[in-house]
Amino acid sequence: MTIPLLPGERLDELHRNGYSIIQNSNSFCFGMDAVLLSGFATVRPGETALDLGCGNGIIPILLEAKTEGSHFTGLEIQSESADMAKRSIAFNRLEEKISIIQGDIKDASQRFGASSFHVVTTNPPYMTGKHGLTNENQAKAIARHEILCTLEDVIREAAKLLMPRGRFYMVHRPFRLAEIMVLMNRYGLEPKRMKLVYPFVEKEPNMVLLEGLKGGNPRITVEKPLIVYKEPGVYTDEIYDIYGY
Repeated sequence: MTIPLLPGERLDELHRNGYSIIQNSNSFCFGMDAVLLSGFATVRPGETALDLGCGNGIIPILLEAKTEGSHFTGLEIQSESADMAKRSIAFNRLEEKISIIQGDIKDASQRFGASSFHVVTTNPPYMTGKHGLTNENQAKAIARHEILCTLEDVIREAAKLLMPRGRFYMVHRPFRLAEIMVLMNRYGLEPKRMKLVYPFVEKEPNMVLLEGLKGGNPRITVEKPLIVYKEPGVYTDEIYDIYGY
């Protein structure tokens, strides 16, 4: 199947089920954080999953490839990213398994209804207005900075959207971990699993993967850390396995 690409777009292989994805380096390309989240999240047979802020659709596509969930939905506010996601879904002939909806995370529970999904995933903007430099490119800035939604918006809506005992999966930055835990507790998403991601074994962690259980009892498992590189330019075996190489 051929697919028309717009200026600046390219078609990249995902090394999973023969799938490919449309990307545009001028607006949005997925990063390692999205891939690691897809390896951390669990979608069981027959379950439905929603990705909040799906960008070009990378997480729903990878979860469809890696799990036996029955249906996957991506919610994305930016029209250009949503359009890339829809065309990638069509290219991979996944229209019956994945739906892409253009809309605002802040209104997600109104759009889909309360208790609508078994699983909610998200790779939200990491930076507040006070953290980092806002990218001059508006599309990239929205993906990286809390311009159109806040961390609380994401966690609040995820809690509403999940069925009782539903699972929430998020990748974020460790420097906001205390805030994340407070908000998850406030909205009834009990933290159950946490994995810190280190670029090198001797460096500080730069990502954290979290699982929350709606209505769960207090008890968290801190899993062994994930190390990205064993030497400059060479991934560890665990990273190669997550990517599917």
